[in-house]
Amino acid sequence: MCDELTNKDAEEYLRRKGLTRREFNKHGAGAALALFLPMVAMAKDLVEQDVMVETPDGMADCYFVRPVSGKHAAVIVWPDIVGTRPAFRAMGKRLASSGYSVLVVNPYYRTAKGTIVPEGKTFRDPGIRELLMPHARSLSPETCVTDGRAFVEFLDQQPSVDTNRKIGTTGYCMTGSYTMRLAAAMPDRIGAGGSFHGGGLATDAEDSPHLLVPKMKAGFLFAIAANDDKRDPGAKDLLRKAFVNAGTSAEIEVYADTLHGWCPPDSAVYNEAQAERAWSRLLALFERELA
Repeated sequence: MCDELTNKDAEEYLRRKGLTRREFNKHGAGAALALFLPMVAMAKDLVEQDVMVETPDGMADCYFVRPVSGKHAAVIVWPDIVGTRPAFRAMGKRLASSGYSVLVVNPYYRTAKGTIVPEGKTFRDPGIRELLMPHARSLSPETCVTDGRAFVEFLDQQPSVDTNRKIGTTGYCMTGSYTMRLAAAMPDRIGAGGSFHGGGLATDAEDSPHLLVPKMKAGFLFAIAANDDKRDPGAKDLLRKAFVNAGTSAEIEVYADTLHGWCPPDSAVYNEAQAERAWSRLLALFERELA
């Protein structure tokens, strides 16, 4: 999870690269987005749209991107604790280029619309954690399910969504668990979930997400950061046991030399090679489970 220890790991990572926080904020994030992720072979032409999705708690501002023609499996993308921002819009657009109708959501819509963190700042910067935590505390296991149901309802009403195909979900950091909770709440509609450096997936708590595995019918990918695994090596074992006992498909892997937050390209600890490998595994999961 994002906390002081993961921040220290990130600081050490930048020191090894010979960068200061200021230098990364000025150059690193912008360069990552400017050079963003490889182009998709035979990429589809896309339609992009900012939309408002009605939920039980208000109107959620989201980014909806899909191929210009045809019906496609839908995917819900939950961003990490930093919230909605250009990096996740670009990730959603890349996914849509592979043939999906993608909804990138703002989990903080109850307390803020749009991007919260100023451009060039990351979770590691002074004051950013304090800025984000009130928004993060507005969320709960219950809100992720009520929001998720609303997002599914919105998607199922869109002409570009093939409702005969199941829906995929992706979550990063704190929202990795959201993919599991929604899959358990809507087993007949959610067909695949990808969790990237997700936190709190298998704990001793009575409401731990791994306890919901028997309710799921979705295939899963868990891409675990190496330093997260070092702090809690038993979590992956609990996950594996839960999926094996339920007879449900799950790919669970610790990605070597990665730090918490390594997948989004605007992250200070972005690991391009491993992020690309995790992306390829996500596409394989969706191709298999959402066919």
